[in-house]
Amino acid sequence: MDNTYTYIDQPVALDDFAHQNKDIDWLCFDTEFVGEKRYYTQLCLIQVATEHGNYLIDPLQLDDLKPFLALLEDPAIRVITHAGENDYRILYQQHGILPKNTFDTQIAAAFAGYKYPVSFRKLVHSELGVRLKKSFTVADWEKRPLSKETIGYALNDILYLYELWQLLRTRLLADDRMHWAEEEFAPLETAAYYYRDPDHEALTSNLMRNMNKHERLFLIRLFRWRRELAERKNKSKEMILSTKLFGHIVRSMRSGKKALIQNRRFPSHLADRYWNTFQKLYEAAITEEEQDVIQRIPSEGKEDPKEKLLMEMLYGIIKLKCMEYDIDVSIALPRGDFKKIKEDPEHAEHLFAHSWRRELFGSTFTEWLQQPDKLHVDIGPNQISLHRSK
Repeated sequence: MDNTYTYIDQPVALDDFAHQNKDIDWLCFDTEFVGEKRYYTQLCLIQVATEHGNYLIDPLQLDDLKPFLALLEDPAIRVITHAGENDYRILYQQHGILPKNTFDTQIAAAFAGYKYPVSFRKLVHSELGVRLKKSFTVADWEKRPLSKETIGYALNDILYLYELWQLLRTRLLADDRMHWAEEEFAPLETAAYYYRDPDHEALTSNLMRNMNKHERLFLIRLFRWRRELAERKNKSKEMILSTKLFGHIVRSMRSGKKALIQNRRFPSHLADRYWNTFQKLYEAAITEEEQDVIQRIPSEGKEDPKEKLLMEMLYGIIKLKCMEYDIDVSIALPRGDFKKIKEDPEHAEHLFAHSWRRELFGSTFTEWLQQPDKLHVDIGPNQISLHRSK
């Protein structure tokens, strides 16, 4: 395995890299980044392998990464990653680019008999017989110069991607599953995939369950305030205010600042610092936009025991089907997505818009999954049948 590399930390070197690789057919890449203690993830290193060699691009020294980013956006170049979602997300959020012609070995492996998600280390060992070291996974990637050991670790993340691509591609083509995998790669190339509802934390918080409307509104505002302050200061949200303190804040608002200060589980210095802010958030009149957000809070409906058992049985059938095809259920139909199907018909339509799932489960079973509330099970003396009511 050729582990020689070119280190790129000057604009002219990056231009040379782009010129040398302008006609390539494939490109493997990975990134190293640091997200702790900050709002904006710091991209620290980009590792690239092409038919012309291996490269380490230093974004800490380069203000403009366009020569590299242009290669990711070139539909003529196959871009190969392992679990590339986070890499693409950072590049989209910070540079506004979307990759083209992607191939993700973690996703591809799920269609070739591996658990999803499979680690890069396990896949390399299973497919190529190479044991990679675990060390340096949390190295200080901002430190310069990079040590020989950290460089070796970084290179390992790209040196084996091309061989994995060849092996997995051959297997998927032989099993007529390449189009299945490509349908799962496709979302990585869309802006919608990287969109995150700014109120997601609040809407999915367990604290919402036992709150009245006013308290729910305050909690939504509290999450928004923390996010905006973290963004402005470029600090992690937990550094601004720990999520575990939110419940104490909400419960203290009716009784006033004194109640919050006397709460032994809440740091008094934070009560002194932020009480006026909390009070303004609590007392402000509700807006139409906030009314709409509150409407999106998931309802806590009563669960029908019979329906729950039926859904569990249905999911068991799904797992059996996946085992039959040697595909991990975690990529075919994750339990979280399965639960959403009953709550949100549009989510079902989104999932089954992918033809590979229809191909796997069959049209009848797909219809069952899309309308689980209409399913019935009949248990007779000699047979058990599952059917959908009209």
